[in-house]
Amino acid sequence: MTTFKERATDATGSTDAAGRPDAPGRYTLAEVVEILAGGKLPLRFTAYDGSSSGPADAALGLELKTPRGTTYLATGRGDLGLGRAYIAGDLEIHGVHPGDPYELLKALADDLVFRLPPPRVMAHIVRSIGVEHLKPIAPPPQEAPARWRRVAGGLRHSKGRDAEAIHHHYDVSNTFYEWVLGPSMTYTCACYPRLDASLDEAQENKYRLVFEKLRLKPGDRLLDVGCGWGGMVRYAARRGVHAIGVTLSEEQTAWAQQAIVDEELGEFAEVRYGDYRDIAETGFDAVSSIGLLEHIGVKNYPAYFAFLQSRLREGGLLLNHCITRPDNHSEPSARGFIDRYVFPDGELTGSGRIITDAQDAGLEVLHEENLRQHYALTLRDWCANLVEHWDEAVAEVGLPTAKVWGLYMAGSRLAFEVGGIQLHQVLAARPDEHAGIGDGLPLRPWWTP
Repeated sequence: MTTFKERATDATGSTDAAGRPDAPGRYTLAEVVEILAGGKLPLRFTAYDGSSSGPADAALGLELKTPRGTTYLATGRGDLGLGRAYIAGDLEIHGVHPGDPYELLKALADDLVFRLPPPRVMAHIVRSIGVEHLKPIAPPPQEAPARWRRVAGGLRHSKGRDAEAIHHHYDVSNTFYEWVLGPSMTYTCACYPRLDASLDEAQENKYRLVFEKLRLKPGDRLLDVGCGWGGMVRYAARRGVHAIGVTLSEEQTAWAQQAIVDEELGEFAEVRYGDYRDIAETGFDAVSSIGLLEHIGVKNYPAYFAFLQSRLREGGLLLNHCITRPDNHSEPSARGFIDRYVFPDGELTGSGRIITDAQDAGLEVLHEENLRQHYALTLRDWCANLVEHWDEAVAEVGLPTAKVWGLYMAGSRLAFEVGGIQLHQVLAARPDEHAGIGDGLPLRPWWTP
């Protein structure tokens, strides 16, 4: 039997740098993938046209099942096309659980580099897959509209549009979140006291760390903005702190309010549904912001820090905990799969930009630390929870949404491991011009990991 390479070489007399033919009559779908991968596929790829490529004995694989999947892959830039095809069921993964495709994503990240072939080969690729597959089609219903089409809620990071973005991600289902997050119902980076610590132990340790950094004590007043399901509010309330939390998620609010009733914390704890900018009270001893800044918008940092400072008493402390980039000059807006399926309008920047804007708002930055390795561990454990409760999760939110979560959490774990994204806690104070040396704080940090 004449091989693909022999057929093409007979017709054109040459091959490309990867050993693939320069201009065959038609490529199969597997041959297209092999060309784009430079002949170095780290997994097995099979397609609905009967073709396959990559190591025959590979433990990991991708299966393209439908022509619609080809259209998604051909028209979605970067990871968006792959995400669309996978979420819609047109692309299946093999060798890993859909609740935790970490090993497959790691293999792709470590060993796969797509390169555009010479123009003549690219022209034959287009002819082989068909021009009709270059026309965009409707994405899966789980996808948020493109940024320029998100006009119903108003301008980016207006109160209305922020509420829409929060609803897209956080109002999935409290029951689903219980499967993924576990008993702590905490959807932010944990802090592991040991490598073998459980997720719940690490989340409790994170709240302890924030509590101690803020020097909270019985009788103090805490404002927790972007409070989620009220984990920090309830942690503080159990220790005699009067805590108010605010969230833009109606489902989070309902869950948190019921938890406060169940734990009989009503004397100390309150969770409100609304925008943090609508908090009228002032004079708080401390403000915690755990996982909110990602939704604020970098251009709004000055107003954000100025507002939080205005809610503190003189000498009060602010703890800002958020995902960051490893530099301060990259484009802050999320793109592709993350923007359309996970965090619409989300923006990240480096810790330097955060510290600068906090200082320019009149806050004194006292301490910062990077917990990115802790977030990789947190995501590992969330994926393990999703795998363990996969059938229940799918029954609760549907297979496409469950797949979104598995894909995004596994991919985020990988990004935290390699330093593509990070997690910084920044501790700052509203200066008290009447206080003595040290403002009552220890000479150096007093907490332990």
